[in-house]
Amino acid sequence: MCLADGVRTTAERFVDTNGVRLRVVEAGERGAPLIVLAHGFPELAYSWRHQIPVLADAGYHVLAPDQRGYGGSSRPDAVEDYDIHALTGDIVGLLDSEVGGGAEQAVFIGHDWGAMLVWHTALLHPDRVAAVAGLSVPPIPRARSRPTQRWREKFGDDFYMLRFQQPGVAEADMEADVAVTMRGMFAGLIAGDAPLPDWISSEEFDHYVDEFSRTGFTGALNWYRNYDRNWASTPELAGAQTAVPALFVGGTEDPVGPTMNPARAREVVAGPYTERWIDGAGHWVQQERPDEVNRILLAFLREVQQH
Repeated sequence: MCLADGVRTTAERFVDTNGVRLRVVEAGERGAPLIVLAHGFPELAYSWRHQIPVLADAGYHVLAPDQRGYGGSSRPDAVEDYDIHALTGDIVGLLDSEVGGGAEQAVFIGHDWGAMLVWHTALLHPDRVAAVAGLSVPPIPRARSRPTQRWREKFGDDFYMLRFQQPGVAEADMEADVAVTMRGMFAGLIAGDAPLPDWISSEEFDHYVDEFSRTGFTGALNWYRNYDRNWASTPELAGAQTAVPALFVGGTEDPVGPTMNPARAREVVAGPYTERWIDGAGHWVQQERPDEVNRILLAFLREVQQH
C-alpha cells in the first residue's frame, strides 16, 4: 500500500483475533490514541488509503484491517461465522492484540457496512469505544421485524439485498467479470460499462479487481446473509443508545445513506452527535472527497479529545 512519506511507521501485519487472522495496515506510533478503520462492501483496508497517513501524522495509532471475508484476511466457510457478534469481536479484538497494545478503548470509524459495524460495536461493546463515526450509513434504530421481511414488503423480491441472500447466486454474477462489477459499483452503483470516476486511478481500480479476482465475493456477501440472524440475536438493542461522541458523514448524491433515515439518529445516539453532509459526494465518500472527509474527521477527533 502506497502511503505518504510523513508517517513514521507503516506496515501490513497479520493479526490473530477472535479466531481469525486479519491482514491489517498499521500506521503511526503504538501507544498513541488508537483509531480502527472499518471498510465497507465491496472494499478493503485500501479504501482508507487517503485517511491512514493523515490520521497517523496527526498523532494517532491507526489500524485498518481487511475485514473477515475480504482481501488477505480469513474467509471462513460457514455463513453464521459472519454474524454481528463475530464481526464486532474481530475489531474489538484488535485492541487486545499485539498491534493494539491492549488499549482499553479506540475511536472506531467505518464506511458503508463498516459504518453499520462500528455503530453496533458502540452498542455491543460500549466499554471499548471512545467515540464512533459512520460514513455513508447513519446510526439506525433496531427494526421491529426481520430485515428480509421488511425489504420484501417495501422493495419487492428483486431488491438487491434479497438477491444476496441465496448462497452462490450473487457471487456467480459478480465473479463473471470482476472488473465490470467493480466499475459499476464505483461509477455510482450503475451499469458496469460506465467510465471510471475521476476519483480513482486505473492503478487503484486494478488493486480492487486483482484482490476480488483472487478471493471472490462469497465472504463479503456472507455479511448480508446474516441480517436476519443479527436481528434475532440482538433483542437487547431495542431502544439501546450509545453515550459516546458520534459523527455521521454523508454525501448528498449518495443513493444509499439518505434512504436510511438519518433523522432517526438520535434514537441511537444519546451523547454528542455531529452530522456533516458533503455536497455533491456519492457513496464512496472517503475516496471521492478525501480532503473534506479528513478535515471533518480531524475536527471530530479534536472534539473527542476535549470531551
